Amino acid sequence: MNTLRWILRHPVRTPRLRLFCFSYAGGNGNAYLPWQAELGRDIEVCALQLPGRGARTGEVPFSSMESLVRALLPVVAALDEVPFAFFGHSLGAMVAFELTRRLQRLGLAQPAHLIVSGCAAPRHRKPPRQLHLLPTDDLIETLREYNGTPHEILAHRELMDLLLPTIRADFALVETYRYDEGPLLTLPLTVLAGRADDAAEPALRAQWQRETLGPCRIEWFEGDHFFINGAREAVLAAIRFALLHEAQAAVLSD
Repeated sequence: MNTLRWILRHPVRTPRLRLFCFSYAGGNGNAYLPWQAELGRDIEVCALQLPGRGARTGEVPFSSMESLVRALLPVVAALDEVPFAFFGHSLGAMVAFELTRRLQRLGLAQPAHLIVSGCAAPRHRKPPRQLHLLPTDDLIETLREYNGTPHEILAHRELMDLLLPTIRADFALVETYRYDEGPLLTLPLTVLAGRADDAAEPALRAQWQRETLGPCRIEWFEGDHFFINGAREAVLAAIRFALLHEAQAAVLSD
C-alpha cells in the first residue's frame, strides 16, 4: 500500500522501532515531526496525517471511529517489518487504542507498547458534550478554552471556516464513539497525564489498567490538556524511556 498520503516522517536508516503518532482533534501530523531530532535515531517517528488537514485538506475527514480504524489497518501493516509502538494524544489516544484492539483481534502484528496521553480510559469517559454540533462562534470559543489552537488562528475567521469541518468531524469521532467489551490487550501501557487537565482523574491508572494484562504505568506532567507542548522535553524523555529502556529490561528479564 502507498503510505505517502498517510505517513509523515524523516526516514531513519535502521531504526530499532517505529513510533506511530496519532493527533488530537483538529491536530496535524506535522506537529510530531520535530520529535524525530529529540527521540534520536533508534526511534523513527511516523506521524499519521488523516484526511482533511495539511496536503489532504481537500479530502473528506472521517467522523466514524469504525471507518477510520478500518482505513488505518493497511497503513500500519505496510510498515510492520520493524517493531513499532503507538502514541496518541486525546482523540489520538482513542484511535491508537481501538486500532491496537483491532490488530489483536485479527491476529496481525501489534505494537510493542501503547502510550496514551491526555485521555480518560475508554470505559470511564464522561458523557459527550456534543461539541461537533455547536454553532461556529461557540465552537471557536470552546477551542480557545482548550488552549491547543494558537489565538491568531482562532481570530482568523476565513481560516477557521476552512478548518472547522475537519475539527467538527474529529469531535464527532470522539462523541459518537461507543466502547465495546472485548479481549484485554496483552502489551505494556503507559499513560501520560497533565496535573491541571480536567481528564486527569485520580483513578486514571486503575481505569486504564483494566484494558491490558500487561503492566500499566502513569506519568504525570505539569500543565493542562496540552501538557505535551509545555512539558515537551519531559514528555519525550518519558516516551524514549518507555520505548527503549523498559523494552530492553523486559528482554533481559525473560
